[in-house]
Amino acid sequence: MSAPVLDRDHLEQYTAGDAALETELFGLLSDQIDSCVGLMKAARSDDDWRTAVHTLKGAARGVGAMELGEACEKAEACYPDAEALQAVERASERARDAMAAVRG
Repeated sequence: MSAPVLDRDHLEQYTAGDAALETELFGLLSDQIDSCVGLMKAARSDDDWRTAVHTLKGAARGVGAMELGEACEKAEACYPDAEALQAVERASERARDAMAAVRG
């Protein structure tokens, strides 16, 4: 069974349905996606890659973007790997779409 794109029950544990807090968390995750994917693309070492991927994995799982967290977990051991980067990018876009759908 694959991980959900956005686990609303997980998110609810931290936000108690506070829409403003959800929006803030989604914005932070979106910023982390931009930053960490950029760092993955620029990585010149295994440590650079792992740090970027690990950071994004934690941010994603924190808000319930489990599919992205799963893609990051797989990518952690794959420096450098174009397919792993593409999987993270695809999962990032799906997470952004799911967050946009929640915000309406």
